Order: sequence, then C-alpha cells, then structure tokens
Amino acid sequence: MRYLTAGESHGKQLTTIIEGVPAQMTLLKEQINESLIRRQGGYGRGRRMKIEKDLVEITSGVRHGYTLGSPISLVISNDDFKHWTHIMGEEPVQDNADIKRQITKPRPGHADLNGALKYGHRDMRNILERSSARETAARVAAGSVAKVILNEVGIDVVSYVKQIYNVRALDHPNMTLEEKKRKSNESPVRTLDQESEQAMMSEIDQAKKDGDSIGGVVEVHVEGVPAGLGSHVHYDRKLDGRIAGSVMSINAFKGVEFGVGFDAANRRGSETHDEIDYDPEKGYLRKTNRLGGFEGGMTTGMPIIVKGVMKPIPTLYKPLNSIDIDTKEPFQASIERSDACAVPAASVVVEHIVAWEVANALLEQFTSDTIDQLKDEFQKYRERIRQF
Repeated sequence: MRYLTAGESHGKQLTTIIEGVPAQMTLLKEQINESLIRRQGGYGRGRRMKIEKDLVEITSGVRHGYTLGSPISLVISNDDFKHWTHIMGEEPVQDNADIKRQITKPRPGHADLNGALKYGHRDMRNILERSSARETAARVAAGSVAKVILNEVGIDVVSYVKQIYNVRALDHPNMTLEEKKRKSNESPVRTLDQESEQAMMSEIDQAKKDGDSIGGVVEVHVEGVPAGLGSHVHYDRKLDGRIAGSVMSINAFKGVEFGVGFDAANRRGSETHDEIDYDPEKGYLRKTNRLGGFEGGMTTGMPIIVKGVMKPIPTLYKPLNSIDIDTKEPFQASIERSDACAVPAASVVVEHIVAWEVANALLEQFTSDTIDQLKDEFQKYRERIRQF
C-alpha cells in the first residue's frame, strides 16, 4: 500500500489517497471517524479541537460499504475555513501587502525558518500551514483503514501514554490488550496507570498556567503478529526500521525504541535477548519480549512493543525570542493556537502510523487482491510456521 496526503492546517480540507487496499473488504466511514475523534481528545488540547470536529467523507474506492480495489480517497473538511478564506484562499491578490496575517517571525522549534530558507517564502505561513500537526489527521485516516485490514486477520493494536513530563506510569505487564484499550480510552491522559493520572493532569495544568508546554512518551502494543514479517535482506525491508522512520516522521517526535530500547546499553546480553522455546501446539515461542517483537528486521511472533518520545510543543504562550526576517530585529516569536500538551492525542497518531507499517508489510508478503485471499494466505502461513 501507499498513501499521499494533501492540505494545509487552515485550508479547505485534508485529503488522503490510499492505493493497494484489498477489494471486497467492509469499510465504513464510522470506522475512520472513531479514530479521528480519538485523535482530537486528550487532556491538554487547545481551543481548536472545539472548533473543528474531524469527520471523514469517503469519496472514491468504496461502493455500498465494500472496497473496490481501486484508490480510496478520504476528505476531512475544515469547518473553520470560512474564517480563513481571505487568508488561505487560492485566488490571486493584487498586492502581497493585502495578504492578511503574514508571518515574518519564525518560531523556534518549528519548520518556519528552515522551510522559508529552502523554498524562498517571505511569508512563513506558507511553511507552517503544511508543517502543522494538523496533517496527522489525514495520516490517522489512512491508519484507520490499515487497522481494518489488520483486524480482518486477527491482529490488534492499542496505544497509551507511558510518561508526561516527569510523571512515569507504572508498568502493568499482566494486563490484556483489551484491558489496555479500555483503560487508555477511559483515561483523560490515555494512561493505563490510574495512580499516575492525576499527577500527569496536574503537570499539564501547571504548564498551561505558565504559558509553557510539556512532552512525554507513548507506547504502542501490537498483538497477533506472526514471526517473519519484514525481512533481513535489505535495509529498507526491515520492518522495525520502517516503523522507527514512520514514528520519527510524526511532528515533534525525537526518539523511538523497541522493547527495552535504550536501556539495553545498561544490560548484559544475557539480560537483553529473548530465549527461544517450543510448544507442539503453538510452535516456537520466546520466554521474554525484551526486544519488542523484533530480531533481524523481522517479527518474532511476540507482541510488537514500540515507544516514541514527543518533545514539548514549541508554540508557547510565553514565546521564545526570534528574529524578524524582514527587519532582522529581535522579536518574540508569533503565537498560533496551541496545546499545553498533546501527548495523549499523539499516542493515537503513533498507533495508526504503526498499524499502517504492519499492514503494509502484511500486504507485501501475502497475495491480497481481495480480503479473502489475504486471510487465506495468512492462515496458511501461520499454520506452516507452527509446524516448522
């Protein structure tokens, strides 16, 4: 599969075009909207989430509730565009001086200055509108289609928050995936640890009061993946590498780890690797999952456990210093609407990005012109490796 997104933060709409989805699979806009609504939630979100209610329209590739095998196009309209018509409209203007709300003061931590230098824009709104995290709504839409594919073959995905600022959630290793889903969806900060919940919310409140922002760590758990997805033979076919690259492509993410991740530097080999066992009914097993479900760029059959660290959002109501590119004079950076903390919402984005990469690897490996072909091939493969 592949997908392409288009659209600006305050533009008319976001558009996602997906190619390669198997035919004859049930796909309803309600399945996509559920994911979009989750992305807009979470404690610490700003006022914009109350203005825009992200809902999708499927404009091609689906007929009477079933995929056709042709490209699927998804549109998320911006209800607030009516207030931005003269700022973001496509019609020419007589004089650039007539363009409202031009940005000449780049915000530290954003793409503003680098993009302006690269593309030659004196009005950096031309950069920030596309580099905005608003684009992740279009990527969540794509990921929600991927999750439907995964569910068809018995693979499930959940995300949750492990840390906000200096508050770390306790681990709950015996919690089932369904329990993790329920608890993360019920929690305002999408954490599994109820004892940490209030402390996380208090840190968000304090950051907001201070005109500041805070980041954190999210985790995604993928269950039901068989051994052997991905490949060791080329760097660009290693599935953990693909997942890591995709997570790092999400706005504000600065690090990724699988399993014990960076803590492997503090361990010996005997404390890091996963011993292999065998069960006549289940096939090959791992006694632990310290490597997060991967060896050699391929899945081991254990759950995929991937974490991502999100930096604090750089748009601050207590703005950092910057330089006006027109006057070269120091100024405080301009302010766009922002969140004190978007970590809970970001966990939903990471969940869908990971789901996309896993589903894509699945479709690369198995015949998938139709969803029934995929399910049949996948089941045969499961049985083959069980008897290996």
